[in-house]
Amino acid sequence: MRAVYAESITPDDPLAGLVVGERPEPEVPDGWARVSVRAAALNHHDLWSLRGVGLGQDKLPMVLGCDAAGVDEDGREVIVHAVISDPSWTGDETMDPRRSLLSERHQGTVVVPRRNLLPKPADLTFEEAACLPTAWLTAYRMLFTRGELRPGQSVLVQGVGGGVATALVVLGHAAGLRVLATSRDEAKRARALELGADAVFESGERLPEKVDAVMETVGRATWSHSIRSLRPGGTLVVSGTTSGPQLDDAELTRIFFLQLRVVGSTMGTLQELRDLTALLAVSGARPVIHDVVPVERARDAFAEMERGDMVGKLVLTF
Repeated sequence: MRAVYAESITPDDPLAGLVVGERPEPEVPDGWARVSVRAAALNHHDLWSLRGVGLGQDKLPMVLGCDAAGVDEDGREVIVHAVISDPSWTGDETMDPRRSLLSERHQGTVVVPRRNLLPKPADLTFEEAACLPTAWLTAYRMLFTRGELRPGQSVLVQGVGGGVATALVVLGHAAGLRVLATSRDEAKRARALELGADAVFESGERLPEKVDAVMETVGRATWSHSIRSLRPGGTLVVSGTTSGPQLDDAELTRIFFLQLRVVGSTMGTLQELRDLTALLAVSGARPVIHDVVPVERARDAFAEMERGDMVGKLVLTF
């Protein structure tokens, strides 16, 4: 099968170990299904894998990817849910301490547990559907499960441009939230307004109002601004630290004095993925795609993702 895979791990040069080529078809265990992948969205998780984060040398070569849509063995168009929990686990899959993501222990999205397959809505293209299982599902859980936001409330999205932050803007607007967004880049701020943000600001700029919640994926560079942007009793939802996890000042005094909530969020459940597709159906919102490229150009797409000069998702077609 044609695949994009990690042949080696190089922490300082992740693309050095990236290969586009032929791999043997994985075996299909009991309870699992083979998927003919039609589209796969790239994630920074793939770059981290190439750096050796979450992927050990003993697992190489590893087919990359945890976002995919395709056709299963029965001819059904499906979306692949990327969170793999232990078969004995019940309840929220993200809470299973033994959980993993596809491409950490298993070869990409080609062979997956049957329970992880969700019917693809007919009104979504394969390319749009492939964007949902990681970035868009993460955004959905941040806003509505962990953030507990309701229509009419306000939310600040830090660092708009990346897959999760872009999804936060679109989904927040679709659900009737007042969405504020920040970016260092003027073009990305303008794009956020086009996608439904009510107001945009430069990174670190003081807001004209305090918000009910802040969606934080940046970490060190925006943490203090996020805390200071919350109303008393507000909620900070954290799902990433792209600028680094170490803080110069955790703002603990402000957190306890204003009774702020700091909540972690990771990926999402199969049920939340269903709910996400339902929200897209009723609202008409759609995943934001920066570019769609054939798998043969995967290296170019990975390089563009590493540079970060984009808004929305990069999608490979097979």
